[in-house]
Amino acid sequence: MIGISADFDPVHKGHEKLIKEAKKLADKEDKKVVVYLNKGFSANHAPFFVDFKARSEMALALGADEIRSFEGLHHRLILSYSVPIRLKQMIDDGVTDYITSASISLDEIKSKAQKFIDEGNFVGMPKNYPNRNEIRWYAINEFLGSKLNYHIVKEFNKEKYSGRLIRQSIIDNDMTITKDVEKLLPKTSVEILQREIDEKRVPGDRNWKDIYKRMNTYSRGNLEKIAYLNSETINEIIKRRVYRDPESIWAVFRRSNYGPVMTRLAISSIEMEVTKREVMELMKSYETQNVIPDNQHVKRVIERAWYVASEGEKGISAKEANKKFRSENIVVKNLPLTLEAGLNLTKFETKIMKDGLNADLYVDKNGKISVQLKSEGKKIKTKLRLPAKEVTYLRYIMDSHFIPFNGSIKKAKKGFKVKIDIG
Repeated sequence: MIGISADFDPVHKGHEKLIKEAKKLADKEDKKVVVYLNKGFSANHAPFFVDFKARSEMALALGADEIRSFEGLHHRLILSYSVPIRLKQMIDDGVTDYITSASISLDEIKSKAQKFIDEGNFVGMPKNYPNRNEIRWYAINEFLGSKLNYHIVKEFNKEKYSGRLIRQSIIDNDMTITKDVEKLLPKTSVEILQREIDEKRVPGDRNWKDIYKRMNTYSRGNLEKIAYLNSETINEIIKRRVYRDPESIWAVFRRSNYGPVMTRLAISSIEMEVTKREVMELMKSYETQNVIPDNQHVKRVIERAWYVASEGEKGISAKEANKKFRSENIVVKNLPLTLEAGLNLTKFETKIMKDGLNADLYVDKNGKISVQLKSEGKKIKTKLRLPAKEVTYLRYIMDSHFIPFNGSIKKAKKGFKVKIDIG
């Protein structure tokens, strides 16, 4: 099978060229063209403009033999984790060739991918790389053992044939396909898209009602459990309440220095109530299948946090420690996955405290790691007491996008402590 992986939202003439080139290759080798469409959320973590069924029709109308789907990935994972999973699915399905479009040659893709192949880490693809996604797919295919033959089709004018610009034009023109946009779409895509507009199935949208409710009402402790929210962002969310429109939500992520892609992923996680534990367990399930590179394993993310905290105690900057950890493949020994923190309790709070109570950790508006819990109907909030290195380590964990942590009250010789479990 010849495989294509795409959003196709909607299918334009650039996609038509890709399908036709795939058909030529398929006919020559007596294979069929299978288009894998993302379903639910796009690769850029947004809801689709055109739904899966209509996009499937568009691709089939242009000569694709079969449509299959990737589901449940793009509101949970960044591309560095979802691409290996998608590639594995294609390989398991019997795909032998992967075809995509790019503005650079296959040789250039190979050259730029080599660094990531050598490191076995596909996080942090430089923003100035052209065709970053194609480089990532090639590099991960090599990591998986060059299972798919990789083919490049020369890309159409990317600025002109842009799904984003086509979608925006239709919205800006009161859901009308203008003559200029019509020129960018195959006739079959125009017909299907017009039908979807007439039936009011376009555009797809988020469940803003639930997003507003969660961002307006969730406690810091509950927000800490949601994937892709760090402590700074959570404090901004609390500070900027109340949310009534999408722009106010986008603004809070801009203030937290989130780029557009991470903002869409974070909003998707809030919408679908994706927890850090859910993301971690999904990653671990694919780690056991040798799909996720070792340097991207959950354990390595936790190890890096402890190593950087340890080096920071010696006066080494986080940037320098991170670079050393990655480039030298540092082995971390005696990694603590459980911490015990002291509490600042009043006499009354000590009297009503109980062993085993759940304790929600959060970072307060002053940047201090704190805990919130309920006992005998009373809400208790207090700062934690920890050594400096453990504070730094725990902050890295709390600011990670997918490492879960939880606290529980533990009876100590004198009073009570919070037992913190990481990962």
